[in-house]
Amino acid sequence: MDFETQTQKKKYRAGVFGDIYSVMMLPKELEIEKDVSVSVPSPLELRSQLPDFKAAFQDFMKVREVREFLSGALAGAMTKAVLAPLETIRTRMVVGVGSKNISGSFIEVIEQQGWQGLWAGNGINMLRIIPTQAIELGTFECVKRAMTTAQEKWSQEECPKVQIGPLSLSFSLSWISPVAVAGAAAGVVSTLACHPLEVLKDRLTVSHDVYPSLSIAISKIYKEGGIGAFYAGISPTLIGMLPYSTCYYFMYETLKKKYCNSKNKRSLNRPEMLALGALAGFTASTISFPLEVARKRLMVGALQGKCPPHMAAALAEVIREEGLMGLYRGWGASCLKVMPSSGITWMFYEAWKDILLPLKPGPI
Repeated sequence: MDFETQTQKKKYRAGVFGDIYSVMMLPKELEIEKDVSVSVPSPLELRSQLPDFKAAFQDFMKVREVREFLSGALAGAMTKAVLAPLETIRTRMVVGVGSKNISGSFIEVIEQQGWQGLWAGNGINMLRIIPTQAIELGTFECVKRAMTTAQEKWSQEECPKVQIGPLSLSFSLSWISPVAVAGAAAGVVSTLACHPLEVLKDRLTVSHDVYPSLSIAISKIYKEGGIGAFYAGISPTLIGMLPYSTCYYFMYETLKKKYCNSKNKRSLNRPEMLALGALAGFTASTISFPLEVARKRLMVGALQGKCPPHMAAALAEVIREEGLMGLYRGWGASCLKVMPSSGITWMFYEAWKDILLPLKPGPI
């Protein structure tokens, strides 16, 4: 018995340390059956799945704000493509280059540069107007909607109050026009974002010999004044943009609402959009035009070797050289450009909104 026990222990030790095969032996009932139908992935196999860009893009395009920005971009591009010659004449007359009347400016440009000269700077103008119009109209819609929602919320709830001794101050938003605030915000935001493109467009339009191409214009302007040169005239631009943008959007929305209420209709047709947009642009341009003259003087003054230090100096220089009427030099060309531009922009914008935003919840 002792001998058998020692023999078994010896075999056990041999199985663990020496006879490897004996360790791997298992009873038949414990053996693992191989299933050929189950494929075991290789340890080196890498599995990856590309994101669904199409679905992500479709979800992105469903966002209301995205469609409003896209509508503004398309409307601006289509408008500028049609009205580029008027923009060229307007810019030349405002800064005092060439003839002082519209027909003379047209003839002068054609004689010097051919028909293509009427579209001088239009490439950069298109690059400028697409983001500018998208940001401007998109910001206007977003801010107007946010302000309207805030007013409705505060009208249903108690307005915030501040108690200073016996004096109680309540803050109400009912006296603020959401359209006016949205118009001012739209002008400021779009100007800050796209002002360098405006500078480039004016340089290419006014002095095509000095700046024959976009790349040369960018290089020369940067060498002359660095990054700050691309923001020449930003202060008068912002100051002039506030009354123009506020009046422009306020006039259009107010006229649109009153006209629809008087006619008992929900929306305007295309000719009505064109007419009301043109009237809004005419009013806003007339009010803010002297500031526009000062802005253009500051932006292109370096081309003539004299650049006023600030807007007040630019206005004083214009009055000293040309009298008060000099503040409205080029106003006719400006209205000739602004009125159809405003009308066509609103017409295209509303049309694209009808396509991209077919559902219009709530009253006008």
